Amino acid sequence: MDLPPALVQFLGSLIAILALAGIALWLKLGPTPRLSDEDEARAAADEAVSGFEPVEIGLDREGRGALLRDAEGRILLLRPHGTHFAGRLLSPDARMATEGDVLLVDSAEKRFGTAQLTLDDPSAWMQALNAIKPPDHA
Repeated sequence: MDLPPALVQFLGSLIAILALAGIALWLKLGPTPRLSDEDEARAAADEAVSGFEPVEIGLDREGRGALLRDAEGRILLLRPHGTHFAGRLLSPDARMATEGDVLLVDSAEKRFGTAQLTLDDPSAWMQALNAIKPPDHA
């Protein structure tokens, strides 16, 4: 059976594209995740820290992350990581700064980095972080 060279090239290209798509799926590569509402933020928080029950949620306007506070005063930062959200409980070493209505949250973990969240009331979250710091730490 003699196949035309153009057909062989087409089939080879198709196989290569399907192989790359399979690798991307296997590596769980895809679009950046978004949090569309507080229920999604609650679910992502529970995945990050099992049993975390927020009483206050600061959701980024674009859905790029969130800050959540529980009844104990702990603050959880959610930010995109691949196709999911990763979360960290903020320690007293964490830092926050505002640039307009954008809140920059440095988790104090080099590998987790800094998140930028556009929140309705960033100053309230800065106060919440200051509440978890011991007096000599502020």
